[in-house]
Amino acid sequence: MTVETGLPPLSLYVHVPWCVRKCPYCDFNSHGIGRNAALPEEDYLAALLDDLAQECALITPRPLHSIFIGGGTPSLMSPAFYERLLQGIDARIGMAADIEITMEANPGTFEQARFAGFRAAGVNRLSLGIQSFDDHALLALGRIHSGDDAYTAADRARAAGFDNINLDLMHGLPGQTVEAALGDIERALSIQPTHLSWYQLTLEPNTEFFSKPPALPEEEILFDIQDEGHRYLSEHGFERYEISAYSCRDTARDYRSRHNLNYWQFGDYLGIGAGAHGKLSTRSSTGELTLMRRWKTRQPEAYLRRRHDPRGYLAGQREVARDERGLEFLMNALRLVDGVDREWWASRTGLAMAELDAQTREACARGLLDEHSTRLKASEQGLLFLNDLLALCDLDDKD
Repeated sequence: MTVETGLPPLSLYVHVPWCVRKCPYCDFNSHGIGRNAALPEEDYLAALLDDLAQECALITPRPLHSIFIGGGTPSLMSPAFYERLLQGIDARIGMAADIEITMEANPGTFEQARFAGFRAAGVNRLSLGIQSFDDHALLALGRIHSGDDAYTAADRARAAGFDNINLDLMHGLPGQTVEAALGDIERALSIQPTHLSWYQLTLEPNTEFFSKPPALPEEEILFDIQDEGHRYLSEHGFERYEISAYSCRDTARDYRSRHNLNYWQFGDYLGIGAGAHGKLSTRSSTGELTLMRRWKTRQPEAYLRRRHDPRGYLAGQREVARDERGLEFLMNALRLVDGVDREWWASRTGLAMAELDAQTREACARGLLDEHSTRLKASEQGLLFLNDLLALCDLDDKD
């Protein structure tokens, strides 16, 4: 939905960088601290709200559409921390009446004891980092919970009042078979989540797995896992709406992740916290659109020191050049199974639709893009070969 400013919806990402132990596949800005370390809650809360105040000075006023609290392991912080944080966010920027507020949490028993407090603080969507129900696979992934912990966590989340629960689940794990991957999905659906993020394990640079790669399944097995997994989820009431995201099919309520949809639909978002990123759109008095990306100091200790630094928390920013906007937009929008409104190309990039006409005609001719008068939408083949589709649509490709 476009707001009265002519700008897209505005979301907020909050990064909490600490976790008990860094997983060997994780390339996020996370820092292991062990089980019993004291976290600097007061200092980090003050820094986050100060960071937000500096960001608010840059935006065209709009109520927040969604908040996502990620990490790290955000559930290591206390419920009181989040009560004060959300109150401070509302006071500084304001929230839509139906705002979605998601928190990532691990299934460990320590975090489970806090679920009721998180719900009372205002969090209304919980994302549980399950990854697998197989204890051997969890051990290989460096996870510190068991498969049984996942069932207990889901039960306690519902008892705490959460009726919107996402499960993060990986496939393509070391040595995984098609049967094992489908077994994980079957166990996940037995918990009755409202949303599933089902994504393939990839070996990212600057991770332990990248430097010491485990033996992953062959390409043919990976293809079969995805094909059988998509079919199983569809048959059991889950609708795939993005390459790796599935929502419970419910005519009374939309369980798609509103926050992630805003990313994929090229909306605006503020980023606060150590290493957080943001993207902001502004319009001049003549209607010209400017897109700016901003990112914050990564190291938690350095981020906290910035509270008394006139430079603030910003590590860097750059304007998204006109010849980059089209590809950035499509890299997000074409991940969506239903694509996006064709008119958003102009309103969210500032580019004329005519600038994409030749590429879209070629993509349609190759069967990678659906021919549609009102939407930009990858075909089934295009979703399978998204990189090929994006290469065709790259306006900056001089070849």
